[in-house]
Amino acid sequence: MPTSTVLGGYYYSGPIEAIPAGRLTHLFYAFATIERGHLTLPPAAPATLAYLRRAHPHLKVILSVGGWAADGFSDAALTASSRAAFADECLTLAAGFDGVDLDWEFPVSGGPAEVVHRPEDRRNATLLARELRDRLGPDRLLTAALPAGRLQSAGPYDPAESYELEAFAGLLDFVCLMTYDFGTVFSPIATFNAALPEVADAVDHYESQGVPREKLVLGVPFYGRGFRAEPPGLFQPQAGAVHVGDYRDIARDLLPDPAWERHRHPEARSPWLYHPQTRTFVSYEDAESIGERAAFAAEHGLRGAFTWHLGGDDDQHSLLDAMVRPFREPRP
Repeated sequence: MPTSTVLGGYYYSGPIEAIPAGRLTHLFYAFATIERGHLTLPPAAPATLAYLRRAHPHLKVILSVGGWAADGFSDAALTASSRAAFADECLTLAAGFDGVDLDWEFPVSGGPAEVVHRPEDRRNATLLARELRDRLGPDRLLTAALPAGRLQSAGPYDPAESYELEAFAGLLDFVCLMTYDFGTVFSPIATFNAALPEVADAVDHYESQGVPREKLVLGVPFYGRGFRAEPPGLFQPQAGAVHVGDYRDIARDLLPDPAWERHRHPEARSPWLYHPQTRTFVSYEDAESIGERAAFAAEHGLRGAFTWHLGGDDDQHSLLDAMVRPFREPRP
């Protein structure tokens, strides 16, 4: 496995001792957030970092800032002085970490309606990344979780409308490309969370915008998406999202239940479930489909793979093993 390969995972919840960190090269600690204009670190972060340093000294541990519905980025990036203040607080909070991961979801548009957005966010996101890059120096990492796009009732969301992708990515050590959430509550139909053709299209789109493949780390979801939909469920108008949880929840609660019809889509390269009585469609990934996506990343020269999130796996780490295997096995 090349030394530059990234095998990463976001740690969000669950016992840190249960994370199989020996399988990873990078762990993203989620999340520091912006509250009342200032960055806040989760209370457990110092103890978690100390444990990881002691138990897994090889691991790069990166502080992730933001996340879905995290507000405050537009204000923080607005002026030179606000960007400098944000960078000051980032470096203070990230002391002891190997770098900072920006998870601004999303500049300009594409995020929750209640989060502040401005048209100038697109340029200001680049300037904010430049401030952090200069302050972190060459020995600490700057990364970002960037969207792959998604289907929306008003039309597709294009990440190039939120970021100056070539300039922004040029400031990063690598991009965590969120190649999932193609089908969400924003979608007009019940569709797949991470269909492989859409994953491939997202990689091509980033490359067309000037982001080289060797800077892209492919994201794989350890969670599912559910919708109410008319028979046969797939690609039908959806009447609302249904929470189905992580893979561990689906494997425990849904897969053993004969009321759920089990399917695998030959083009999407994903499994899916349908419950005729409740008219519920569920998109999820299993070890087979995760392995296919990781193999795609390895075969197409991407930097590696990562997951949101590590706590979603089963106790046997079936999905994580499938994610890392193509990068660790000898290639012909």
